Amino acid sequence: MTAEKSQGQKNTPRRRVTWFLLGGGVLIIAAIASGLGIGLRHDQNSAASVSPSASPSSSPSSSSPSATSSATASASASATPSSSPRSGVNITSAFALPDWKLDTSSAYRISKSWNSSEPPTTREFNLTISEVVGWPDGYNRTLTVINGQFPGPLIEVNMGDRLIVNVQNNGANMTTIHFHGMYQNKTNFMDGTYMISQCGIPPGGSFTYNFTVPDQYGTYWYHSHYRTQYMDGVIGPFVIHSQEEDDLIGDMYDYDQVVLVSDWYHGIAVGYMSEYLAPNNENAEPVPDNGLINGAAYFDCSLTPDDTCYQQDANRTVFAFERDKTYRLRVINTGAFAEINFSVDEHPLTLVEGDGTLIQPTTLHKLKVAVAQRYSVLVTANVTTTDTFWVRAELDEYCFAAENPILTDYSINGVLVYTNDTDVAAYSNNMSAETQSWGDVAANVQCLDLNNTSIEPMIVTPAAEATVFYRIDSSFQIWDYAIDLAYMNGTTWSPASSSILYQAYNMLAPSLSSTVEDNNSTQLLNTTGPLALGVFGGNQDQYIVNVPDYEVVDILINNLDDGAHPFHLHGYKFWVIGSGYGTFPYNDYGKFNTTNPMRRDTVTVVAYGWVLIRFVADNAGVWPLHCHITWHLEAGLLMQFQVQPKKIAAFEPPAAWAQLCEA
Repeated sequence: MTAEKSQGQKNTPRRRVTWFLLGGGVLIIAAIASGLGIGLRHDQNSAASVSPSASPSSSPSSSSPSATSSATASASASATPSSSPRSGVNITSAFALPDWKLDTSSAYRISKSWNSSEPPTTREFNLTISEVVGWPDGYNRTLTVINGQFPGPLIEVNMGDRLIVNVQNNGANMTTIHFHGMYQNKTNFMDGTYMISQCGIPPGGSFTYNFTVPDQYGTYWYHSHYRTQYMDGVIGPFVIHSQEEDDLIGDMYDYDQVVLVSDWYHGIAVGYMSEYLAPNNENAEPVPDNGLINGAAYFDCSLTPDDTCYQQDANRTVFAFERDKTYRLRVINTGAFAEINFSVDEHPLTLVEGDGTLIQPTTLHKLKVAVAQRYSVLVTANVTTTDTFWVRAELDEYCFAAENPILTDYSINGVLVYTNDTDVAAYSNNMSAETQSWGDVAANVQCLDLNNTSIEPMIVTPAAEATVFYRIDSSFQIWDYAIDLAYMNGTTWSPASSSILYQAYNMLAPSLSSTVEDNNSTQLLNTTGPLALGVFGGNQDQYIVNVPDYEVVDILINNLDDGAHPFHLHGYKFWVIGSGYGTFPYNDYGKFNTTNPMRRDTVTVVAYGWVLIRFVADNAGVWPLHCHITWHLEAGLLMQFQVQPKKIAAFEPPAAWAQLCEA
């Protein structure tokens, strides 16, 4: 039985806060405090409670799909990194991996000998999209994958390199590829956002993404931006190296490893949409069936006795560490809905990067990672009490407004083992640990970011003074006999009939070049230096803000919903000026810390709360701002900013880009 068939609304902490507010509670802080003592799920895992009894074995050959054997994207000769070992321990599979399974133990290890100071070069990768049958947690389902495998290959480049990605769509549906967090300066048409910056690549079609990465580095990822497709497997990590980063933190760690964490659904993602958007659903998002760490997890197949599920292939990811060595773990939440609390039992995490911004080292036990966010943490293998530990990716139950009876354990576990052996199993369904989770309770109480005011960027970059202010109200409107839709300032988004950027580039949409004052959806602050009044344009289901050139833009996102929203702004890294619960404190505007605020591209606004972000409108293009929870995006929680239209008209997109819209 899949989650689609079995979910129902429940008395979750999220719902209790909502009912408290609807019952007359006016202080959001009081509501959150009320939730601290009720309904919290503490980790109760032990080796006895989570260790399956089955021993590893290869998957039934009759169920193994035909797929390419390539585990990574193909790169040009000039892009080939050093062939020196990527880690001091060789991690191998104790059994034959199925063709569709990427061996992340080797494919996601990053060589410390990578030359980040070599002159800029062109690195070329080939990505082929197709469907296969796989079982990441033992449960059999159809996947949409890259190069025949799940998860997708690691793409590595240096800052300054040109990246060429040839995408061949052999799948049954359209696709696009978005490189999350890339500025795409002068190449907005390579942003890969379906029906905003690009029309879809049709089945049987192809498209080449070609852009440079001149001025950013760190941990990113790429994924399909076509409807719900990335939930089915079209995802992969993207790492940009630089000499500056190596100089600042390279000496802090010995080895480098990508760790993808995510929620996971046993059904094809689009199949959940009709139930989610159904009338009277009260915005109860589909709850995951499980979660994954680097594309693998344990699942109890007895919970779905009528479905195809291979208990012997419900494997946990194994991380092999050398004792007394320090590892950089690049943690990326590639999921669709759940915020994840990442931790390693008995090992403090030293936070050094968030969304491509280096951070003054900060120690914590549990790392809160919202959908689409990335963090780098340092972990040192210096515990002497044991050699085996749980690596935990805990789905934050507080975020769920419904229940799923087959999600019986919110803690998705991998295994960390200290070893100097030459061969260690990459995945195991009988390896376990007896360690206990960190006892931090507060980390699991709410759906919210790490405190952005307590993490300080390593490189000081003061926020520019704002010159224009926009207020964006985010809400869900639920009516009897009407589908459940999301709105930003009263407009719910749906894909246009052609790419918005294509229309702007060809001057096909007059509203994109016009301006309409809308005093109901903007607010002019009463400050000593008056700000420009926000100017809006848009038509029907396309809510587009025309931003004056080079203005310093403040965006206040008011969340009028009972759920948190991780908002992502394409084309920019913004300053996080402030955030909080309840109503924005207009009287305190101008008093926020602007000396060196956190800079990132994805930020969470809490339930019934607000966040204030700031960016300089210096990157021409049409850039979406949207919630990265896939259910909310599909419900319409997206708007767009049009920046520097004269430069848009001067873009030089390849003919193949226009042909996708003209086919």
